[in-house]
Amino acid sequence: MPHRHLSKDKKLKPIIAKHGELKLKKRKDIFMALCSSIMSQQLSVKVADVIESRFLKLFNNSKPTPELLLQMEHETLRSIGLSNAKAVYIKNVAQFAIDSGLDFKKLNAMQENDLVEYLTRIKGVGKWTAEMIMMFALGKEDVFSTGDLGIQIAIKNIYGIKAKDKKQFEKKMLALAENWKPYRTYACMYLWRHKDGK
Repeated sequence: MPHRHLSKDKKLKPIIAKHGELKLKKRKDIFMALCSSIMSQQLSVKVADVIESRFLKLFNNSKPTPELLLQMEHETLRSIGLSNAKAVYIKNVAQFAIDSGLDFKKLNAMQENDLVEYLTRIKGVGKWTAEMIMMFALGKEDVFSTGDLGIQIAIKNIYGIKAKDKKQFEKKMLALAENWKPYRTYACMYLWRHKDGK
């Protein structure tokens, strides 16, 4: 059980006790998961939810196909609160879905590095977005996102890790996360909850 394994970490144990057993859910529509991830970047959960709701209203409150999204006017996408770049990026995702495919089974069968390489071919999808897809769409249990600001803040607060530079800090994060294998995704979920004070 993930929470039992992670509770061996004395600093993580009280956070796990506070939040209880967390569960990962799979989201089989990878196209929509990627669009949602791009739309929510650098936004609070509340604002991201509002924008996604407006986005779905453009398509009569249903999830669009990649073809339908490509037909949507750029200015219409901008009108729901999307930045110029985000409106372009979600269309890039739609084009990629048509040209190369975003099939759940195909992506789920890929090795982590191959999957990151595949998804980051889409302009607007970086390593962080690919990691979020692995965690919250594919439901992979052992993903660790060193580039996530929330995780970095939580680790600094809980473990008091200090480093001369970004590279050294990343190295220390990875060394710490070794103890959480094979459940590093769950560790990230507890770290986010701690950071958000929920």
